[in-house]
Amino acid sequence: MKVKYPHPLFDNRVSRDLGVPIPIVQAPMGWIARSQLASAVSAAGACGIIETSSGELDVVKNEMAIMNGLGLSYGVNIAQAFVRDPDIAEFVINQGVKFVTTSAGSPTKYTGVLKAAGLTVYHVVPTLEAAKKAVDAGVDGLVVEGGEGGGFKSPTPVSTMVLLPLVRDHVSVPIIAAGGINDGRTMAAAFALGAEGVQMGTQMVSSEESPVHENWKRAIIDASETDTLFLNQRFSPALRALRTDRSERLSDSDSNVFGEFGNPQELYFGGDMEAAIALSGQVAGRINEVRPIHDIISGTVNEFSETIARLKN
Repeated sequence: MKVKYPHPLFDNRVSRDLGVPIPIVQAPMGWIARSQLASAVSAAGACGIIETSSGELDVVKNEMAIMNGLGLSYGVNIAQAFVRDPDIAEFVINQGVKFVTTSAGSPTKYTGVLKAAGLTVYHVVPTLEAAKKAVDAGVDGLVVEGGEGGGFKSPTPVSTMVLLPLVRDHVSVPIIAAGGINDGRTMAAAFALGAEGVQMGTQMVSSEESPVHENWKRAIIDASETDTLFLNQRFSPALRALRTDRSERLSDSDSNVFGEFGNPQELYFGGDMEAAIALSGQVAGRINEVRPIHDIISGTVNEFSETIARLKN
């Protein structure tokens, strides 16, 4: 069933920027954040994101064409450190997308050209200093990412509970909170701390529609809250990943672990949990089953509503 827009709970700046009724954003995981997953998220009333960090732009173009053909609102992420194509901004503009997040690089690089073409631009930030620089660069909003989230991280991680209200106190642009969020209670907490939307990554990876191998989904479900490791902290970027033999071996490395990252596609789609570093957030410890995207989104909205109502009493 189509979710009506605007949603009575979420008629705010983020939902309007996203063009969706529910301001939940699916994280832009490389190779994973493609139309199979993104279309399910967007069809549920939230915002699916298409990745570019894989560098497979011909494939990405086709994935965006699929999303356009479905008539769904969605966004694109430009992960600057991993996309070497100098024309990536023009590439994204030409696909007709309206919402873009930029990450892993300077917000000054693409914000101007994207905004001049009429796109809405949010930049991912792990610190207050980075947030201020992004606002000065003219971004429309921020994705404020706490260190408990999975994937590529600042070597000096700050938790969402600390970082989000800190950034909110210093900027006026809308904020999407990321890191440790997977349900209505954590979404309500993020809103209390100043966010107007949230991003989910690990929860989406473990979903029924996620294209990753069942072995990875099972590893997330079986993980406890202590079953992630923070790798590469002496270098940049650092990484938060599931505890595996590979990540345990690399946890005390004195060298940059990117040289031993492995083959992500053998992990993601082949199911070999030792083939690469399995990026995942600490919230894996709260995920207990594989669920359809529709149930994840609707369950989050219902629990958000119940939490807000309970706090008012």
